[in-house]
Amino acid sequence: MSLRRVLRGMKRRRNQVFLSGSEQQSRELMEITAKHVKAMQIATEWSEGEFYSPLDNVKFSKLEIRIPEAGMRIIGLPANPDTARGFGGDLLLDEFSVHKRSQAIWAAAFPIATRNRGEIDVAGTPKGKNNMFYKLMSNAKFEHHKINIYDAVAQGMDLGGDTIEDLRQALGDEQIWRQEYECEFVDEATAFLTWEQIVACEDPQLSKSPDWAYLEACKNDLYVGIDVGRYHDWTVIWIVERVGGRLVTRGVIEIQNSTFAKQEEVIWRVLALRCMRRACMDKTGLGMQMAERAATEFGEHRVEGVSFTQASKEELAGGLRIKVEDRSVVIPADDKIRNDLHSIEKQVTAAGNIRYVADHSKDGHADRFWAAALAVHAAGNPSGPAEMFSAGPLRFGKTRGIW
Repeated sequence: MSLRRVLRGMKRRRNQVFLSGSEQQSRELMEITAKHVKAMQIATEWSEGEFYSPLDNVKFSKLEIRIPEAGMRIIGLPANPDTARGFGGDLLLDEFSVHKRSQAIWAAAFPIATRNRGEIDVAGTPKGKNNMFYKLMSNAKFEHHKINIYDAVAQGMDLGGDTIEDLRQALGDEQIWRQEYECEFVDEATAFLTWEQIVACEDPQLSKSPDWAYLEACKNDLYVGIDVGRYHDWTVIWIVERVGGRLVTRGVIEIQNSTFAKQEEVIWRVLALRCMRRACMDKTGLGMQMAERAATEFGEHRVEGVSFTQASKEELAGGLRIKVEDRSVVIPADDKIRNDLHSIEKQVTAAGNIRYVADHSKDGHADRFWAAALAVHAAGNPSGPAEMFSAGPLRFGKTRGIW
């Protein structure tokens, strides 16, 4: 798609604006574009600046490739309605299904393009049906193209000796396979959290990698959720900061195939943060001993072990959903996080019991979902047990007219 826009831009001598779902995705797309231009041996100038968005009150990195010969620029930015309005030219909406406020972005971009005989390319991977990308794919006024795994292999894609069925079995998640590899818009009727709800909570400026200097100097309260795993499941440490009425994610640490001793080193560093007020830690199965050691080391008032039972899962999942629905939890824009949060299904058994289930995949077993739920639970205000004491009748004495 980026190569197409370069060629069309040079032919039409028009600027090209690339809007991506996050700053990281924008940078990756522009680096791919730079490789195309270099392969064509075209003289270019690369620059990096900033773009201020009044809507979000943040500054984005603005990447630019200038092609003097064609009198055009290629501008890469994270997507929001301000960036869609801020530049003229043809447009590429990259991974549009996960753009936050996709409807507002489209409302800003479409009139600008049509007024100036511009072109718009929209690309993405299906993420349910409650977004603007699905509406555009369903709109007969537009030209549509779909390349799934079968098309790609037929056109020469090298799977390195594997078959398509090998890939399918390795992924181990039928819904993700249908969505990511077969390009199907899967119905979200059984999803506990929809793609639309998840994307609405994302902030492209956030990173999963913790900024330790920031966390060590942080003055706001920090809360932590820890889901413990070893081989098939991941250990995920989710850190949130209370900023006003919101819980802002300050780190999502993912550990797999690591010894418990090495896991403890990382967990202990998080729990030792000065403003870490409370951590909730999975103490089911493998996590029991680690949760007990953490409570002994840092105090039971700071570290709470949580057993995953039917009742506790319902409380944890419900607490996270409330925060997602009112957008009071802010998360990084990341595919693994999106897939984990969306993977949970709420099922009612024949006996009327509620189960929260997710398929195993190479990226774990909804471990990021449960770590986020534990962090939200840690930031809650538990009432604790009711306490009382008894005493004899009160006596009053009158001295100089004062009771």
